[in-house]
Amino acid sequence: MRSAFEAWAQRDGHIVRRREDKPEEYLVYETQRRWLIWQAALEHGKTPAARKAAAKEAGDKSVAARGGVQRAPVMGADEAAVRNQVLNEVIDAFSGLNGTTAMEDIVNVIQGLKQKQKSDSGD
Repeated sequence: MRSAFEAWAQRDGHIVRRREDKPEEYLVYETQRRWLIWQAALEHGKTPAARKAAAKEAGDKSVAARGGVQRAPVMGADEAAVRNQVLNEVIDAFSGLNGTTAMEDIVNVIQGLKQKQKSDSGD
């Protein structure tokens, strides 16, 4: 997932260099913010069962990737359309923020999207 994000971010002109003291975070704040949005968008489009399966699969892939080069999976046109729709929903959710409490706003949007997902799956 991270390699797909980094490929997208580089194409979009973002710096994807990571912090030396915290390798899970990006050096540039805007890249870190977009990484969190990317993760929220991917989680927003999944059912709870699919989230568990994806987490297990990601764990299995990370073990296998240590032995070789990990490549981003090829995405079909339907999957790309769904991903773009979900990303647009997340970007719309973030566009209404005032920007004064950036990380708190991100957490609030993610929680709101999770609640929306729960209410949509409960209907």
